[in-house]
Amino acid sequence: MIIVWGSIETTPEHLAEVTRLSLEHVQRSRKEPGCISHSVQTDVENPCRLIFFEQWEDQQALQTHFAVPASGEFVTNVTKLATSQPLIRLFQSTALN
Repeated sequence: MIIVWGSIETTPEHLAEVTRLSLEHVQRSRKEPGCISHSVQTDVENPCRLIFFEQWEDQQALQTHFAVPASGEFVTNVTKLATSQPLIRLFQSTALN
């Protein structure tokens, strides 16, 4: 399993739009093959920062997700409203037997 953690920070005046775009992206992504979970949360210490948490079956499912045109459009659109470059971190889950 691949775990994706990401964040984006915006301004108070753009927060509603970034939240709307993020929720649309999450709902669309949940329907993609290989998506185990996909969510967005508000940082309780900084309400203008949104945190993304995703779980994908494997690297191929994640690569397919990144190749979806709507995913690219989402990144382009929210980056324009961000105060800095969005962050993304990928992790490989390790099974314990």
